[in-house]
Amino acid sequence: MAIQRARVVERHRAPDRPAIRVAAGERVTLGDRDTEWPQFVWTSLASGLGGWVPTALFDAERGQASALEDYDTKELDAEPGEEVVLHREYADWWWAENARGECGWIPARKLELL
Repeated sequence: MAIQRARVVERHRAPDRPAIRVAAGERVTLGDRDTEWPQFVWTSLASGLGGWVPTALFDAERGQASALEDYDTKELDAEPGEEVVLHREYADWWWAENARGECGWIPARKLELL
């Protein structure tokens, strides 16, 4: 498979909260859906930390749920004109890698595929 690249067309900044990791099989508590990204649900870990995770990764839509696969909510800071390598797409977001080897999610709408 060929390497897919994209150019950042709009600045992206990660939220000012710690990224969370959910492991397959982990029990979590699901809250409200995101109003801007309805395919994401607020996910709270047993530690009390929370983050937005695609609803499709759980065996329930709300309340107690188990994760069906591993997921990391880390987002990647990016500037317009920057080129990134795209690794996978999920719920209109891309897991991207910049020239410094840093990885994280960027919304597809902020990228132009090359």
